Amino acid sequence: MSTTMERTTIAGDIEIPRMINGLWQLADMKVDIPNAAKAMDSLIASGLSCFDMADHYGDAELVIGKYNGRPAVDPRSITAFTKWCPQENGITTFEHAEAAVDLALSRMGQKRIALMQYHIWDYTDDTYLQNLAHLQKMADQGKLGAVGLTNTDAAHLELLLRSGYRIATNQVSCSVIDRRLVRGRLGAVCAEHGVGILAYGTLLGGYLSEKWVGAPEPTDEAALNWSLRKYLRFIRAAGGWAAFQGVLQALAAVAGKHKVSIPAVATRWVLDIPVVKAVIVGSRLTPESDKYTASNLSAFSFSLDQDDVSLISKAQEALADIPGDNGDEYRRPPFLTASGDLSHHIHGSADRIKALEEAVAQGSRIEYHTGSKWEPIAGYSRAVRVGNVIRVSGTTANPPPPLTDSMAAIGGKSARCQTTAILDIIARSVKALGGSTADIVRTRVMVRNEEDCEEVSEAHGWVFGCEKIRPSNTLVTTSPIGDAFLVEIEAVAVVGSSSRPVVIISQ
Repeated sequence: MSTTMERTTIAGDIEIPRMINGLWQLADMKVDIPNAAKAMDSLIASGLSCFDMADHYGDAELVIGKYNGRPAVDPRSITAFTKWCPQENGITTFEHAEAAVDLALSRMGQKRIALMQYHIWDYTDDTYLQNLAHLQKMADQGKLGAVGLTNTDAAHLELLLRSGYRIATNQVSCSVIDRRLVRGRLGAVCAEHGVGILAYGTLLGGYLSEKWVGAPEPTDEAALNWSLRKYLRFIRAAGGWAAFQGVLQALAAVAGKHKVSIPAVATRWVLDIPVVKAVIVGSRLTPESDKYTASNLSAFSFSLDQDDVSLISKAQEALADIPGDNGDEYRRPPFLTASGDLSHHIHGSADRIKALEEAVAQGSRIEYHTGSKWEPIAGYSRAVRVGNVIRVSGTTANPPPPLTDSMAAIGGKSARCQTTAILDIIARSVKALGGSTADIVRTRVMVRNEEDCEEVSEAHGWVFGCEKIRPSNTLVTTSPIGDAFLVEIEAVAVVGSSSRPVVIISQ
């Protein structure tokens, strides 16, 4: 069969191949930058002319800069994406964001970045709302072609879209084993709003290959490279080795029928998901980089028929759903990344933590103030802790300044999205006073329009379902102050209750 590279567009007019070279492996190796730039030539000649990297992928951006700096190189011969993954440390200025973009432009030797992708470490920190507004401004200025996200769940992607952000793509894990994109809400949100998925992990770090058919489950994780360690956790979370082997054998049968490799079938399955714009395959940019090019491109040489899809689907019935939504592996247990718990990216001020601990030890009344102009006028605190009990005031989806000048409410006119934003604000308040979302024991939800109650309840249920708790709750219809606000929520948390066993008594 002939192989013709499929192409697509993102953000309306940025044309890319449907297979992208991912340069994440350069983060873990000493890179010969001139030779790495030279290794790009064979990939580009094969139609693999798009490269994805990040600010923390070692010398990846410098390799692109070296390629672009070679004599007679047409800058249109490649498309290069990168990412900005800052620690959310309270710095929210435009100058800070612009410095990050300018550094990437300098390293990549470009005047414009086709796609800048942003990673949100902590949804309860509204830094991301402000940083994305800065990136959008730079897109309007021409420094960026488009703005995308990485590892963002359906609730927060929808929240951003309903708030007026222009999001072109979301880069997430997706494979025949990791089916969160199609079994959760993310695929539907992307389809509704025209957001393209850039899928990685399609081969599970190499497990979806002939090598592992019938092979025993690895027992010595220390002997595995970081990709195999990471995706072994995915396999275990998705039902275990036996269920994985069942899917792998189905892929092998389809591969034999079409005379292609198992990786080609696994890749084709992901490419056939309507919202998937492209898959990302890893490349070390060495002289051997084109060793697997023909095999990778074979995913474009055939089509899966209904019998193939049915065979794979039947095998997938033995799988379990990976907990949570796309990207949760970076933010909550079970942490499915190679290094496990990544909460070290989310940290508070050491001085503030020490002061809180001392105040709690002294039995003080502790008030949390956000700096809202209304707190001193009305004489209230966002939250108050006495002993182990935290009480959070009625909270709406009020955007942080200076976004109040351009945004009436986080989540726009969507009650579901406003609920998501409010519960993030409440979680931030509880965390500031030493608790966690899982410590919340009581919520009171006030909804302006009765017809919004179902989606507000679904958003509430999703948040606490991820924490594996159900707080007591009251939901009523009323009129929150401010026409833009559709929902108001208050909460009570008992610090430490999340560490206690949950006992369920049913009638």
